[in-house]
Amino acid sequence: MITVEEATEQVLSRIAVLDSEQVSLLDALGRVLAADVVSDIDISPFDNSAMDGYALIAADVAAASESDPVTLEVVEHIPAGVAPERAVRRGQASKIMTGAPLPEGADAVVMVERTRPGAAGDSVDILTATRVGEHIRRRGEEVRAGESVLLTGECIGPAAIGLAASVGHATLPVRPRPRVAIVSTGDELVDVTEKPGPGKIRNSNSYSLAAQVVQAGGEPHVLGVARDNAEDTRALLSRAPEFDLMVTTGGVSMGDYDVVKTVLEEIGELDFWKVAMRPGAPQTFGTIGGTPFFGLPGNPTSTMVGFEMFVRPALRKMAGFTSLARPRVVATLAHDVNKKADRRYFMRARLTRAAEGGYSVAISGNQSSALLTAMHRGNCLLSLPEGESHIPAGAEVICIRLDMEEGTA
Repeated sequence: MITVEEATEQVLSRIAVLDSEQVSLLDALGRVLAADVVSDIDISPFDNSAMDGYALIAADVAAASESDPVTLEVVEHIPAGVAPERAVRRGQASKIMTGAPLPEGADAVVMVERTRPGAAGDSVDILTATRVGEHIRRRGEEVRAGESVLLTGECIGPAAIGLAASVGHATLPVRPRPRVAIVSTGDELVDVTEKPGPGKIRNSNSYSLAAQVVQAGGEPHVLGVARDNAEDTRALLSRAPEFDLMVTTGGVSMGDYDVVKTVLEEIGELDFWKVAMRPGAPQTFGTIGGTPFFGLPGNPTSTMVGFEMFVRPALRKMAGFTSLARPRVVATLAHDVNKKADRRYFMRARLTRAAEGGYSVAISGNQSSALLTAMHRGNCLLSLPEGESHIPAGAEVICIRLDMEEGTA
């Protein structure tokens, strides 16, 4: 058996970043940018008002106050989207809406709440002093034409979508969402809509895997169930080159009917097939027709843990991310834990904030790899290293957070 670190290194050394594609703005959300996005205009494109109020000359109202207001002549009303027609001179003001272009001559804006209508019909009383530049957004204040507003490798979020739109980009070059083929194996599997008969179980792994693929930023394609024979398994595994990556669940142990490893060796290349970890020591990795292939164990929790440790980082790398691992935190163990010393354990656990600060962690239920309840109730994997068989309460341990995404790109 190889270690978790050795397996991870082998996997990531075989994974290449996918070629970029051009997609619409909303389709780019959550993806990694493949090229810089350059602005075609200044932002703001012109000096404009940041408030509803009055554009004026700051020196005119230097002594204004509520008890001694300054009255100015209102020469124009400027709504957003309309260019001013008159300049502002000494003793004058233009009523202006948020985002409207600043008229020539004005060097400040007083918000409407600090004014009142003047006694004359076309006048305004200014109730406060202001300074030059107050409530004005200057041309090019944020971006100049020709500057990059988004950089290669950034993860596209809602603000990035808005920035791209503001500089005239209706599409963006991004890394694709990896297309992942999912195959479950086993004669015992029935559809989720079918009530299992004697010796049968519902095919839940295809659904949990598909959900993990979506959460990791991939695009799942469930191909169906391969029965426990080489012919059926070969037929589905041979479809791997149609996709960016293939994942199977079950059929990778040492049983008489576990044929995935044998078929992989016939039609592809095998890198490793056993990792010193629990749950899920039978972890198979290789390629079929150049497509990375992961053969995960059949027990539901073993499948999900294997995906988290090996498949998810591979998908992240394919999609262009450089931050591949889930966040790790140090926590205080709430109870004793006993384990075999020969392998890494990933126990399903729950982190909570400790009263004295930091985190406390406790296992979240029955640790059988056949059961999903502890995975559902937990929010982390408690990572316990090789070489230790007893970890006492109060020890500091590493927890892999499942309730937090990796960093950005």
